[in-house]
Amino acid sequence: MGDTENGEKASKTVFVTVGTTLFDALVRAVDSLEVKQELLKRGYTNLVIQMGRGSYTPTKSGGEDGSLAVDFFTFSSSIADYLRSASLVISHAGSGSIFETLRLGKPLIVVVNEDLMDNHQIELAEELAERKHLYCARPQTLHQTIESMDLESLLPYPPGDAMPVAKLINQFLGFPDD
Repeated sequence: MGDTENGEKASKTVFVTVGTTLFDALVRAVDSLEVKQELLKRGYTNLVIQMGRGSYTPTKSGGEDGSLAVDFFTFSSSIADYLRSASLVISHAGSGSIFETLRLGKPLIVVVNEDLMDNHQIELAEELAERKHLYCARPQTLHQTIESMDLESLLPYPPGDAMPVAKLINQFLGFPDD
C-alpha cells in the first residue's frame, strides 16, 4: 500500500493551514520533532504548512535520509490546489479552508484554540456534522491525535445533526455537555 508501479513510495502530503490567523501554536506543534516523526511513521512523506501572520518559522527539510520533507509559505492564491493534493489536512478551527476540505472529503484534524474561536463555531459545527473523517485536537495534543488516528475505522457523524460535532469541539474548549 502506498507504493507506485515501480515499487517506489507514493508521495503522501499533509497540508497544514492556519488561514490568515496568528496561530503560532499550531505551526510550532506540527513542526515539532515528535509530530513530524509520527507523520513519517504513518506513511506521510511531505508536510506543507500555509502560515498566517505568526512569528514562528518552521524548519525546512528536503526529506534527505528518509526524513519528512517540510516546506512552508505565507501566502498562495492556490491553497485549494494544496487541499486537493493532500492526503491529510490539519487546520485550526477558524480557518475557511475547513469547508473546502469537507467538500473534498479529505481526512481532517481540526485544531482548537479557545482564544481563536469566533461566531462561526455553530456554522462550522453544522458543516462538520456531515464529516466522515474528523479528529479534534489542541496544539498540545496534536501528537497524540496523530498517533491514535485510524482512518479505516472512522464512523460518520449523522448527517444534519450538528450536536455530536459541537459537543466534540466544546469538550476541547472545556465547556460542559448540556
